[in-house]
Amino acid sequence: MGQIYVPQVNWALMFATLVIVIGFGSSTALAAAYGIAVTLTMIITVLLLYVVMTERWQWPKPAAIAVVALFFTIDLAFFGANALKILQGGWVTLAVALLLFTLMTTWKTGRRLVAERLTARAVPLDAFLATVAAVRPVRVPGTAVFMTAQPTGTPPALAHNLRYNKVLHEQVIVLTVSTAQQPHVPPDERVSVQALGHDLFDVRVQYGFMEDPDVPEALAQAREQGLPLDADDLTYFLGRETIIVTRRKGMAIWREHLFVLMARNAVRATAFFRLPPERVVELGVQVEM
Repeated sequence: MGQIYVPQVNWALMFATLVIVIGFGSSTALAAAYGIAVTLTMIITVLLLYVVMTERWQWPKPAAIAVVALFFTIDLAFFGANALKILQGGWVTLAVALLLFTLMTTWKTGRRLVAERLTARAVPLDAFLATVAAVRPVRVPGTAVFMTAQPTGTPPALAHNLRYNKVLHEQVIVLTVSTAQQPHVPPDERVSVQALGHDLFDVRVQYGFMEDPDVPEALAQAREQGLPLDADDLTYFLGRETIIVTRRKGMAIWREHLFVLMARNAVRATAFFRLPPERVVELGVQVEM
């Protein structure tokens, strides 16, 4: 799952490699950093081997521990020998690893906290449907697609649209896109459509981690499954989160600021999901970290 080609990452690796090679000046000086990197990679590989043995191969834990302990002892011996060279350049490897680990864990934790905050205050979908049935808002022509990352609850953009604009489109689609734990998803398993009533539909789309999402194409496939929509009168509604740094329990203040910086530089959903920009409406949502 980690073997994914990202051009920006490859360019960054190229520049980082040039900087490190020029900085060390010779292969002899670089050996210390290289030795730390290789031995730590061997240790991590052994730890991942234990996960594969117990979770994928269903080995008994005592047998898996016995095998892993043998390799772990050897790898620790290699790392111990190289640890003497940390002050001679091996610290560079540890610094780079710490930086990348901090960025990755900050992003993962931040996205989890944002999802939890949005889910906690989201209107249950059943309650939203009951409101639609009771209020009977004005229905305007066209199809509105409200994209959401939360599999449960009403998308904030949809709830805000009804609360403040007092209208709904003739057809409303709640669209959730997820990534499966496999490289490719068969076309006949990619899209599922469920009618919720009152011309609201729940559409779930999943892609493999080696596939690029294409929402317009997925909706065309959903239409073949009976989803009523007019491709020429289609509007995408996205919730754009504005992250507010607070002292709520979750992450340290400095990590929250780091997450805000990363979120501002993330790829916009319009480009990532291949949405036509002229058909996209963004509704702002404030989220307190």
